[in-house]
Amino acid sequence: MKRNRFPSLIIAAALIILLTSSTTVLFIGDSITDGNWGNPVGYPCPTEKRSLTDLNHIYGHGYVFLVSSAYESDHPCADRHFINRGISGNTLADVESRWQSDVIAHHPDVLSILVGTNDVHYWLDGDKSQPFDYKGWEKRYRHLLDLTLDSLPGVKLVIGSPFTAAAGWAGTRDDFSEREAMIDSLAVITSRIAADYNAIYLPYDKMFRELQEIPGLPDGYWIWDGIHPTPAGHRRMADLWLNTVPLPSCPTFSNP
Repeated sequence: MKRNRFPSLIIAAALIILLTSSTTVLFIGDSITDGNWGNPVGYPCPTEKRSLTDLNHIYGHGYVFLVSSAYESDHPCADRHFINRGISGNTLADVESRWQSDVIAHHPDVLSILVGTNDVHYWLDGDKSQPFDYKGWEKRYRHLLDLTLDSLPGVKLVIGSPFTAAAGWAGTRDDFSEREAMIDSLAVITSRIAADYNAIYLPYDKMFRELQEIPGLPDGYWIWDGIHPTPAGHRRMADLWLNTVPLPSCPTFSNP
């Protein structure tokens, strides 16, 4: 369903007004977002088994940490809050199963979503008896956004495209060309969804494709295993997020 609720300029203006007061920015997705946040055991675990008070690990060690720490350092604001709810191994269906508790319950003002690579990975590792259900995947994604907008009509959506690279164990498998084609198809879907829902779109796939073309660097420089970014890759993801999503500083803050 297409939900062009407001002209983009009105949305941008409303977002700036909204984010000058109390603001919650929530990131949700799979291991790329997870970054092992609040997780001393080092393996995938649900939100309720993670530490919500250990601020040394609260954002994980990926792009969410870099985005959050940049804003909290450069634009101090007691009324802006960042939350990481990525869980390693999650597919879109897994994210859907925890949407109420890990998204809606927090009433985010900005919701940043990055998911899709595990849907492709598990299908490639499965029996492939049925073709990948692109239409069903898109329907489920749109359902989650509809649910979110119905519960949180003022939320601003940020949608990232899934991505891959010909590097590491995933990039050297015989089925990498199939993985790449499937990821590209999901990127097209996420781009279309973002346009229909007036969401901010982050084309990570295009960004990493261009980075992979920089000469003189090893294949795994930006994405080490074909799926997960290196620290350099996470830095570029954070830069794209920071340069695309408008989060103004508190009106009363002056950076010394």
